[in-house]
Amino acid sequence: MRDRPATVDDVHRIASSMPHVTRVEGPKAGNPVYQVGGKSFVYFRTPRPDAFDPDTGARYDDVIIVWVESEDDKRALTQDPDSPFFTTGHFDGHLSVLVRACRLGEISVTELREIIQDAWLSRASKRRAEKWLAEQG
Repeated sequence: MRDRPATVDDVHRIASSMPHVTRVEGPKAGNPVYQVGGKSFVYFRTPRPDAFDPDTGARYDDVIIVWVESEDDKRALTQDPDSPFFTTGHFDGHLSVLVRACRLGEISVTELREIIQDAWLSRASKRRAEKWLAEQG
């Protein structure tokens, strides 16, 4: 089967399919937050002043935060200016990347799955991560 472009529905499906995941609602806007062991790994962000359209100044209303394992992983996803992944000064020192929902189609479902699985692994307990990895072969 040929891979297809990723969608927001894929984000929800993949994040919720990981073990020991809870979906909570953000306190202000009810935005979805996926957590493992009480730690967020995928977070649908509300519009904030640091992520905005450079032409209009309008705040992006479709930003998704995805955790990463290391600064190297963050750089790998954000260093190419054509990448759909980005960061802002607000996230300096924070092990996460941002992606707009409207740009998810620029990556495949397979790539999205790997990124979300890595996000889960970066936040899960060592025991849960090792168990999941062993089950994956």
